[in-house]
Amino acid sequence: MVLLTLMTIGQGLEIVTEHIAARFTMFLYSGVAGFFVGFAVKMVFLRQEVETVEYLYRSFWTEAAPTLIAILVIAFGLYRTGLVTFGPYTGIGITSGLSLLGFGLFGLTVRIVPEFRRKGILILDQLVPWEQVVSYKWESEDVIQIDYYTEDKKLTDFTTYIPTEDRLTIERLLGKKLKEYEQERKKMMDLHKGENG
Repeated sequence: MVLLTLMTIGQGLEIVTEHIAARFTMFLYSGVAGFFVGFAVKMVFLRQEVETVEYLYRSFWTEAAPTLIAILVIAFGLYRTGLVTFGPYTGIGITSGLSLLGFGLFGLTVRIVPEFRRKGILILDQLVPWEQVVSYKWESEDVIQIDYYTEDKKLTDFTTYIPTEDRLTIERLLGKKLKEYEQERKKMMDLHKGENG
């Protein structure tokens, strides 16, 4: 946005020609499109890697609303490219439309709530394998804190909302996974102590 603003100011002051400003803007839009499409593809592969969902809090606000917004962004992106109206086709129109399409695809692949999957927990775009999950505790009746080790072996946590009626389900799942990966977690923690000792 800063670069686009500077380009607009430069064009207004006649320091930058309209041709250069248009090419630069198209370049930025293409970069944004590539970033978001790449991120969306990464999330599709990551979801396949961690396999099936074992628990996911579903509600209108966590499932339908973000999906609807992403679809609207994709539709607007198609409109901006000129495909819907059969023209006019411009470089800026096409690249800005592609950036919106990429952002919409990104919105379809990222969830705003953690996904508890067979091989780990997906928190936005971050995978926490089950062997790195250390413990959990309830901060309130419907908010759970989960402690885990990061890739660089730092202990951290995240909190998330769990409806009261799903409390038993998530406790069973976490208890099962903590027990199932106990040996791997112990080896990882012993290795971490050895490196710091």
